[in-house]
Amino acid sequence: MKIIRGLKVCGFILAAAFSAGLGLATSASAQQHSYLVDLNSKTVTELGTLGGAESYAQGINDAGQVVGWSNPAGNTFARHAFITGPNGMGMRDLGTLGGDYSVAYGINDAGQVVGVSGTAGGARHAFITGPDGIGMRGLGTLGGTDSVASGINDAGQVVGASDTAGGAQHAFITGPNGMGMRDLWAPAGGGSQATGVNDAGQVVGQAYTAEGALLDAFMTGPDGVGMRDLGTLGGAYSVPKGINDAGQVVGWSYTAEGAYHAFITGPDGMGMRDLDTPGDTANSGATGINDAGQVVGGAHQHAFITGPDGMGMVDLNSLVDLPSGLVLGQPTGINNSGQVVVIPEPEIYALFLAGLALVGFVARRKKMGGEAFSLG
Repeated sequence: MKIIRGLKVCGFILAAAFSAGLGLATSASAQQHSYLVDLNSKTVTELGTLGGAESYAQGINDAGQVVGWSNPAGNTFARHAFITGPNGMGMRDLGTLGGDYSVAYGINDAGQVVGVSGTAGGARHAFITGPDGIGMRGLGTLGGTDSVASGINDAGQVVGASDTAGGAQHAFITGPNGMGMRDLWAPAGGGSQATGVNDAGQVVGQAYTAEGALLDAFMTGPDGVGMRDLGTLGGAYSVPKGINDAGQVVGWSYTAEGAYHAFITGPDGMGMRDLDTPGDTANSGATGINDAGQVVGGAHQHAFITGPDGMGMVDLNSLVDLPSGLVLGQPTGINNSGQVVVIPEPEIYALFLAGLALVGFVARRKKMGGEAFSLG
């Protein structure tokens, strides 16, 4: 079973933004650490770093192995992919594909990790590792320069986005163990990116037109075959962030009133239901889902979690014993064992919202004749 985290592509864009010096980070965020929340024991564990100041968790599997990126010791500006042991214990540097940069975005239950890394030639390529994060192998591209992997299922099928020979960005899926990269689809002249995959090979993602307009979330059938528009909550477009093995999709969508709300679908992506927001909060976004249909996300600078099938929204901070001063802000994943990985407030929530804006920004760049997206 594969848990798809939130902030996949947004997190990838944010990492690129940090590298490009877009000024999204603050001095406070220079000491940012991620946390593992165990809902069974009601405990919170700080994940630490690779020796530097920051760690940003991006995914978790059912054993509680966490992946993401952190600064190595002695290099404040470097970002290296990491994996932890079970229950978030210990952190190991996964290295790179020969370049100076790597970020992990997904992990399956065998501990195979996927993400993006700089190469010796200066490109950015999607990667996959062997079980338990051992060995890093580049996945290549769809004929272009760069690629990024954003999710993996238990068969080792990897999804993400790649430049094509013509310079467009297209969503892709691979075969088992990351073998063979297949172009999924993109609108004529536009682009697309896959953000998650379940064990059946059902893929969720986002596309934009040649004019730079973002389209609704899409979902494929098993093994990435066929494609269906998931619709919206009445607004302009929707963004998918996760999918479970039943094919329930979560993310956020604009409403008819112009707010954005977290959503969940039924099995196989059928029917989009508004998860609403807590209290009088205007906006919310879902970032992950497990096989029971428990959804995690963020609203009003606080992390939330639902019950099975997305029923009931509760502030995650109210369910665990927190160290003084810690506020759980943006979850980036939930597993089937009742564990959630979270980045605390307040800094990351602003970065998360900036990431949402950057999704639109990269599409507008495409319209203006620039690259479809930056690989950091």
